[in-house]
Amino acid sequence: MSRARADEEEYWHSSKFRAFTFDDEDDELSQLKESKRAVNSLRDIVDDDDDDLERVSWSGEPVGSISWSIKETASGSTGSLEGRDSSLQKGSSSYAPVPKQVSSYSLSSLFKGRNKLPSFQSLSDALTDTGVKNYAPELRRPRAEYKDYSSDWSPKDTVRRMQRGKVCSLERFRSLQDKLVLLDEAVAGHDGNVITAVLIFLKRTLRREILFQELEVRQVALCHLIHFLRETGEQKFLLDLLRFLDRTEEVALSQYREHLNIQDVEKRREFLKGCIGLPFSPEDTSHIQDHYTLLERQIIIEANDRHLEMAGQSEIFRKYPRKASILNMPLVTTLFYSCFYHYTEAEGTFSSPINLKKTFKIPDKQYVLTALAARAKLRSWNDVDALLTTKNWLGYTKKKAPIGFHRVVEILQRNNAPVQVLQEYVRLVEDVETRLNVATKYKCHDVVIETYRDLKDRIQLIAYKCKVERGSAEEEKINSLLNNT
Repeated sequence: MSRARADEEEYWHSSKFRAFTFDDEDDELSQLKESKRAVNSLRDIVDDDDDDLERVSWSGEPVGSISWSIKETASGSTGSLEGRDSSLQKGSSSYAPVPKQVSSYSLSSLFKGRNKLPSFQSLSDALTDTGVKNYAPELRRPRAEYKDYSSDWSPKDTVRRMQRGKVCSLERFRSLQDKLVLLDEAVAGHDGNVITAVLIFLKRTLRREILFQELEVRQVALCHLIHFLRETGEQKFLLDLLRFLDRTEEVALSQYREHLNIQDVEKRREFLKGCIGLPFSPEDTSHIQDHYTLLERQIIIEANDRHLEMAGQSEIFRKYPRKASILNMPLVTTLFYSCFYHYTEAEGTFSSPINLKKTFKIPDKQYVLTALAARAKLRSWNDVDALLTTKNWLGYTKKKAPIGFHRVVEILQRNNAPVQVLQEYVRLVEDVETRLNVATKYKCHDVVIETYRDLKDRIQLIAYKCKVERGSAEEEKINSLLNNT
């Protein structure tokens, strides 16, 4: 056993074949050498002869030539091989007297994979033999096994593979017709990712004019491309596409969106000023004009308030320091800022809330909601009362809330208003059921008791008596009402 193992190790160490390493040269000369070694090794496997003599068939043609292979295949080479070996043995004195075993392979049978003699091994058996398989070159696998790497799919098959997440090369689609068929198949598949991938390929391989003309009659693909260009920020390509489609308003809006990329406030103001003349719709033109006017106001307000804050001349800035700049803020945020810091200013100043309301035509409901939130945050209850008080043409005053008094109570309670202030506005809720729900929610006991009293509902009074504290003023009030016949 040990001797057999030693012989095996000696065989492997004495092998004349060189193992593959990554340090091998990759030039043409090294490839030629490797090819020569592979042919020699193949010859060693097929034939046992180690001589370098040129072998000749009975026809006188070198073994391995094309004509020899054809003749040998047609007539069968078993007999010729035997005759050839016998003739070589007779004519050459260098051969041993003992005849050698005839090789069972010819080049034609080797490359066609056929046995010459049924009693010998086939080529596949010889190549899979334990002592040979590590050195025999790997035969090419069938074409079907390389199907995932093939490029002969139709547009429909390509789209299906892309939908399954397979890697596909679209470069084989070279003609315009093939590319359009591929796009139509992608649209028919209703897969947005596939449509976008095909559009990227067409965008890269087609001229813009041709691509735009074909997309004009394919609205689904066109919408995908427009959305893709907006998401990726390819503004120039998008503008060219919209101009080709004669969508002037969309061109103007796309150019207007560029102001988002301008950080410098003065440059943004100048850019917005230039956008006013673009072909917008009448409604959009008014919005662009308001945007420009608002930014101008914010620049003026910001400069003035920064000076007041740094100089410490204003009490409200000392008590409530600003947390952020007003620049580039929305209109509602600017109005809240103005109601918070400049509520009492005259209408003629740019920072006055009333000036902002009239300049930008802010609805009463939005103005009251914003101003109420700002003044309630400052716990300025007198300003809240004045905001909700109106006079009629006879001079009589009354409380009025465009947003509804139940919303007023919510805002006041969120800013920790006292119960007395809350109850004053809960009483102004017109709907009885809503008033009871709001009063119960915010524990306005007097309002609940008065409402049940007006409804003359003794049962609800008795039930609500259990919800107030014992010995409190509310309990005494309920007892007094229950004892009154």
